[in-house]
Amino acid sequence: QGELSLFAYLMFIIVSKEFYKPFVNMESHWLNYIKVKDSYGRISHLLNAPVITNPEQPKTATHFNLSFDKVDFHYEKEGFEMKNLTFHVPEGTVTALVGSSGSGKTTITNLLLRFWEPQTGSIRIGGLDIREMDYDYLLGKISVVMQNVILFSDTIANNIKVGNQHATQEEIEDAARRAMIHDFIINLPEGYETKIGENGLGLSGGQKQRLSIARAFLKDAPIILLDEITSNVDPVNEYKIQQAMSSLIRNRTVLVIAHHLQTIRNANQIIVMDKGHLVEYGTHAELAAKNGMYCKLLSMQ
Repeated sequence: QGELSLFAYLMFIIVSKEFYKPFVNMESHWLNYIKVKDSYGRISHLLNAPVITNPEQPKTATHFNLSFDKVDFHYEKEGFEMKNLTFHVPEGTVTALVGSSGSGKTTITNLLLRFWEPQTGSIRIGGLDIREMDYDYLLGKISVVMQNVILFSDTIANNIKVGNQHATQEEIEDAARRAMIHDFIINLPEGYETKIGENGLGLSGGQKQRLSIARAFLKDAPIILLDEITSNVDPVNEYKIQQAMSSLIRNRTVLVIAHHLQTIRNANQIIVMDKGHLVEYGTHAELAAKNGMYCKLLSMQ
């Protein structure tokens, strides 16, 4: 009728907002959908990942030498490729893997742990193909000591017990002594029951490394995979770690990823990798005399 009361006008202004609110919220709903879809994809990838099947009649090893026999592996086409890798690590010896970044050093350890399966060839422990072993048995025979130590928001004792869930308190303390970390622990307010933060919040890099070594002592596995762990620690911690490692590797089969070549001069065997290929192997003296890739890496450092 050409007129509108003030009350009707105010009601219209107030209520009209409700009509376009759903359209404004559509953007946030769409972003939430993308987040949920992405999360669901990652979770599905994990839940649907292939499971390692154990053999019907698993075998157990009596010796713990390692051998890679004509191993071929690639992550994806047109990418990193390992061809015809063959080498032997005698029982009770130390073998160092050296090479530039991306040469295949970490891939070798991942294949040994069966995180990946080679396309062809075989990996053997004590003459037995690792695919003929129960997977839990295989992992139980290998201790892994890496630079990036994973610690949990729990007590120090429980973090060390990751190496052996059935260990007694006496065994935990003995492992800590051998890892040169016992004196530090007993001076904490609650000793072995002191809680630490996620990923060792509140501990130095060297202290976390020695807790990792204590785990390895507690596990007492005959094979050790070692990523050189003294790269980023102070001299005091480096000395203690080296003392602990000297004790840990004694009479064990050790495969060490070496970054500082000066630290592996006394290795029984040095394997030089380049782009997935084994290019040289021998002792430090033998490789130094060849004037090959090992010499180049040594001179660069």
